Amino acid sequence: MKRILIYEDNAQLREVLSILISATPGFEVVGAKADCRNILAETRTFDPELILMDIDMPGLSGIDGLKMLRANGITVKVVMLTVFEDNRNIFEAIRSGANGYILKKSSPVKIIAAIEDALDGGAPMTSSIATQVLQMFAERHREKRETPEFNLSAREQDVLNLLVKGFSYKLIAEELFISMDTVRSHIKKIYEKLQVNSKSEAVIKTLKYRDQI
Repeated sequence: MKRILIYEDNAQLREVLSILISATPGFEVVGAKADCRNILAETRTFDPELILMDIDMPGLSGIDGLKMLRANGITVKVVMLTVFEDNRNIFEAIRSGANGYILKKSSPVKIIAAIEDALDGGAPMTSSIATQVLQMFAERHREKRETPEFNLSAREQDVLNLLVKGFSYKLIAEELFISMDTVRSHIKKIYEKLQVNSKSEAVIKTLKYRDQI
């Protein structure tokens, strides 16, 4: 069973999400909280494989909760579920290490699909969010800046290109005829060379410096 921890301050939505996820085969809701002020202790207690995180919560925002996790070396998958579609929140969530960013107005089917995708190594984003991300970094790419040196090997470039196309770790392994452990090893090195902490950041940086990678 895949353990899911929910942070959502709206009690009705929190209950709906809990019922939806619990009713999905292979998923178990281990906790559903109204705020993330105790996120470090709760994550260690519940040991979730994925956190579904609201952004606008009392006491501590979902993005600040995400930052706390990453600052303490906690690599659990985190998918932001929010009403916000503005560039500032999108960029900050992704920069802070979110594994996905979907809107609350998404259908139940799409919410479950996003959770499954993130657990499988994907980086789910609502289509409108993905469009904004591409536009945002296309604009940044036009700004004058120094060209970084990434020095990816040919195989690392192959793996990265498949990541950008949305391939999961499993599909990358099948496409390149390599093991999942080898995929993880390549991705770890890619993250180190690109100086990123998540697939979302790697994809964005690749789009940003497409000509240099």
